[in-house]
Amino acid sequence: MPTSRPFLPCLLLASLFPTLARENPTPAPSASSTPEGLRLLHKMQDGLGGAEKIGSVRDLEETIRAEAFDARGSSLGEFRKRTRWIQIPSTLRLDQIGRGGTYVLYLDGQSNSGWEIPPDTQGSDPLKTTGKPIELIGGELEFAKAYLSGFEINIWLADRRGYIVTSPRPDVLRIAHDGAATDFTMDPKTGLPIKEAGVSLADPNHPVPEETQYRDWREISGVRFPTHKVKLLSGVKRGETTTETLRVNVGLRPQELAAKPADASPEIPRP
Repeated sequence: MPTSRPFLPCLLLASLFPTLARENPTPAPSASSTPEGLRLLHKMQDGLGGAEKIGSVRDLEETIRAEAFDARGSSLGEFRKRTRWIQIPSTLRLDQIGRGGTYVLYLDGQSNSGWEIPPDTQGSDPLKTTGKPIELIGGELEFAKAYLSGFEINIWLADRRGYIVTSPRPDVLRIAHDGAATDFTMDPKTGLPIKEAGVSLADPNHPVPEETQYRDWREISGVRFPTHKVKLLSGVKRGETTTETLRVNVGLRPQELAAKPADASPEIPRP
């Protein structure tokens, strides 16, 4: 993912939703969807609760707890993150708090513009932001746009979003969009994803094989959401996330998500 964001927060964010990191399985994605790819997508949609149920999710609010690990398996600390998303108009708000990775981000998906309050990496409190909102530009803007286009609901409705859907091998669904692609290995009985795989560009200078394993699911308003995920980089566990709260169709309003916090801190309790 082409962004200046520090690697640790990038890793944690990439743990939360499918296809957040720019994942590019080889060979290059097909230029059009295939019948087998669409069949697998529809099977996955049915396993998740059905395309109509998924499409009826107008907004979503989720709070997760995440733990990051270094390459030797030592914990790098706990993060908490609140995600708010609106389908129409396309809007995203992220509030994250954790050592060296505390920030707030807002993106208006209609205009592809927004702002961020980045982490304070120089101060004495590792859980603070800089306190200064800045416009999303360059790599930060691309990061936010990739996050939004790769949001779970958008991926699950790939055929409605105009994404390319293929199947490189049995029980593997490939979804490609915006120059990114992700392979989902599916449970042939339930239709639910077991894992997703690609190449992580969280650190653009050091692309590595990436895998996210889905460990648990919860049904909310007739739709199944993954609530426990494990992230592997080069086969080594580097992150684990657990959903604390998840609500859909709560009536989120774009102006609420666009409002900057008065104290420039994430609107989420400290871990």
